[in-house]
Amino acid sequence: MDKFKVAISGDFQRPDGSMAYPDFDLGPLEDHPAIAHSFVPVTDNMVTAGALDGFDALILLGAQFKRESVPGDGRLSMVARFGVGYDNVDVGACDDNGIAVVITPDGVRRPVAVAIITFMLALTGKLMKKDAITRQGPEGWAQRSDYMGVGLVGQTLGSIGIGNIGAEMFRLAKVFDMNFVAHDPYADPVVARDLGIRLVDVDDVFREADVVTINCPLTEQTRGLVNAERLALMKPTAYFINTARGPIVDQPALTKVLQEGRIAGAGLDVFQDEPSSADDPIFKLDNVICAPHSLCWTNQCFGGIGAADVKAVLAVVEGRVPTGIVNRGITDNSAWQAKLASYKEAFAGR
Repeated sequence: MDKFKVAISGDFQRPDGSMAYPDFDLGPLEDHPAIAHSFVPVTDNMVTAGALDGFDALILLGAQFKRESVPGDGRLSMVARFGVGYDNVDVGACDDNGIAVVITPDGVRRPVAVAIITFMLALTGKLMKKDAITRQGPEGWAQRSDYMGVGLVGQTLGSIGIGNIGAEMFRLAKVFDMNFVAHDPYADPVVARDLGIRLVDVDDVFREADVVTINCPLTEQTRGLVNAERLALMKPTAYFINTARGPIVDQPALTKVLQEGRIAGAGLDVFQDEPSSADDPIFKLDNVICAPHSLCWTNQCFGGIGAADVKAVLAVVEGRVPTGIVNRGITDNSAWQAKLASYKEAFAGR
């Protein structure tokens, strides 16, 4: 093995071959004497097994990595996602083939938390409505008393999930003097205590919070978790924010409560179908602020995510266990251990 070969999914490139996200710095891979990297094509939104033959690691953007994506040569040892969501990766197939699935929590923690706060401030401050009436001239200005904002002091911020992003959101929100509630079956009670979060039942988050936020991954357990019954528990003055994954929410049910004014509004960066149809009724509502699954996208965000993926590659090429592994049991997998040992023997110190 003369080089550790890294595949980069082709959706990182524009049609002219330039980088779609230039803040993703490939310099450390290009400068490493033991590493060779190249872009691999995406076919029908999937990276194929044939394209991955001969590669040791894959850095994956939005394309699918399915069971049929696993190359037959047995060489691939890691799929590193560009972000924290991994619903486009068949984790079970990776487990069965000695492949670690790695995400980048450090790269997105602050940017996504800032995106949530952005939605919260825009919604409670009636920013979009005030922007619209300002553009109408004197007639619009005359309506400004009709769009009084809502102060945050003493209000309750609630979250489904207090992992990496949820905890960071609460840290940033401390300056607003709000009350904090959350539900998370895997919550670290020490983190909750230190942040002043009261842990409650999932339904109580919807009952109590003035701003409900979703900060959990999409799994079979969380798919459809935000349904009509839970939305019906919310206060008519409450706001709903989702920057996690669209299918966690029953979107038709959310649309209905917004249409009927049973909650005050919503901030949505993710949707049931992406890209969403322009005809989706949720886009006709003036109590909804939307972003195309990109509100957290900044140069710092993408630079941080890219650096985390590169760091994972550099760890594996030296035979070390990278941070951010999703399928943690892989570290006890003999096939994966053998791959790591071979890298250490071939490349450590180069």
